[in-house]
Amino acid sequence: MSAPTGTILHRTRPASGEPEGLLVLFHGRGADEHDLFGLLDALDPQRRLLGVTPRAPLALPPGGAHWYVVRSVGYPDPATFGATYARVSAWLDVLGAENGIPPERTVLGGFSQGAVMSYALGLGRLRPRPAAIVALSGFIPVVDGFELDLERPLPPVAIGHGSLDPVIGIEFARTARAALEPAGAPMLYRESPMEHSIDPRFLAELEPWLAATATSSVPG
Repeated sequence: MSAPTGTILHRTRPASGEPEGLLVLFHGRGADEHDLFGLLDALDPQRRLLGVTPRAPLALPPGGAHWYVVRSVGYPDPATFGATYARVSAWLDVLGAENGIPPERTVLGGFSQGAVMSYALGLGRLRPRPAAIVALSGFIPVVDGFELDLERPLPPVAIGHGSLDPVIGIEFARTARAALEPAGAPMLYRESPMEHSIDPRFLAELEPWLAATATSSVPG
């Protein structure tokens, strides 16, 4: 069931015991908090992490929930992006505090618009560094009024993208890799011969990567 924390509706999948970290997955354009909920168990089958899937705050045509208005691919609308970024930043901070999980044990991931939000929330100036970022078929946003912080240390980043993607072209994944890898971000990067979707083979790679990355700062 969806439940509010602050001003963002979300679904929660409990950890099997005391959570070792937090996994937050942001859905794509026009979807909702149910869309990626099943990926929580795919990425974290042992349920070591508290899993959360939020719903984007904007209701826009042609339907579903949206994180921002699409002006041009790669360049979100500044007004809607800025408002959502501020709102979700505050929600994410409250979510971690309420559950006693610090940012350095929080993984941010998402698909399409959700990947854009993961990059923004994980790399935005004055935002705390997460444990890792998982970006599926997205891009690092360029928005007036929004600044990236690519100073070291950067969190590990996993990028998965379809080489035949007609919605968000593969060049955006390559651009992200070219920006983050030289800046010191440990990188897992895969291109798949598919369109705008998630490659199950990459999910299989992500599961052990996530287990090692998300809990690397946890004693024992």
